[in-house]
Formats: sequence, C-alpha cells, structure tokens
Amino acid sequence: MNDILIQYDRELFLFLNGMHNATFDWLMWWISDEIVWIPFYVFLLYLLYKEYGFKGLWFTVVMVVVAVAVTDQASVKLFKNVFMRYRPSHNLEIKDLVHIVNDYRGGMYGFVSSHAANSFVLATTIGMLLRSNKILVGLWLWAALVSYSRIYLGVHYPSDILGGAFLGLTVGYVIYSFGRSYIPEKE
Repeated sequence: MNDILIQYDRELFLFLNGMHNATFDWLMWWISDEIVWIPFYVFLLYLLYKEYGFKGLWFTVVMVVVAVAVTDQASVKLFKNVFMRYRPSHNLEIKDLVHIVNDYRGGMYGFVSSHAANSFVLATTIGMLLRSNKILVGLWLWAALVSYSRIYLGVHYPSDILGGAFLGLTVGYVIYSFGRSYIPEKE
C-alpha cells in the first residue's frame, strides 16, 4: 500500500510539474518568494490593527510570529530531519524528469514543505483572528497557491504540500484557540 501511495504521489508530481512554460516559470518563481509578499503582510497587519486596535495588534502579531516559528522549526526538525525524504529535484530516480526553474533545487529533504506549513499557519491564524470566513478562505487560497508553486518549481511532492498544510492548519488553530482569550480589548 505504501509503495502505491508513493507511486501515485510521484506520478501526480510529474504531471503537475510537467505543465510549464516561460510565463509560469517566472510567475511561480515570484509567487514562491517570501519577500514579494511583504506588501500583502503589511495589509494584513493593517486589518489586524483595524480589528484589535494598537494594543491588540501587538498581541496578535506575537501570536502569528509564534505560530510561524513553531511550524517553521517543526517542519524541519520534526519532519524533514526525521523522514529524510529526498525532494523530487534530488531524487536520483526522477531528477532528470523534473522541471527546474532558475537552477533552484532546494535543500536535500522535502517532507514536509516549510512553505506550505508557514503559509497555511499564517493564513489560518490571521484568518481566524479577523473572524471572517471570506478572509479565511481567501487566505487559504493564497496559501494553496504559494504551496502549489513549490510543486511547479520541482522541489516538493504533493504529499509534502499536504503534510505542510496540515501542520500549518493544526498549529494555527491551536495557537488561535489558546491565545484568543488573552487579546486585549480594542480601545
């Protein structure tokens, strides 16, 4: 059963990674870059400020930073360094079939995706803090797009993305559930 799942994961990866062109190469490279999203993060800070005021903003920012730090460290120390599953770009069996952009191959191991974990924890924590299902779903769609870009770039299998997304969703929910009652009232 395990071999069948690995084979399906590999085939789905090769299918998704195989759909590429020069425009999408540029776009997915851009989407995968954390620095490009700084204006978006500033906008999210503004929404948190509108919702919670200045005092509450600082507490919510601490919640988000803790959530991202937890997923970022867990994705590496509890998953990548434990499972040691080669990224598609480093897998000797398929690396010649993988479409690589800008000669980027990522680190050696890929399960779970830190990009997926971090974008989903950010989306979940902020979406729940903003108490809007529309914003939450929109942020999840953004996180899914960032996560998909990692498959497109050849550095993650779909199961790496699903594992990272699950980690991010779980940590985001736990951090929000624990911290929401401590957020200072808006002045």
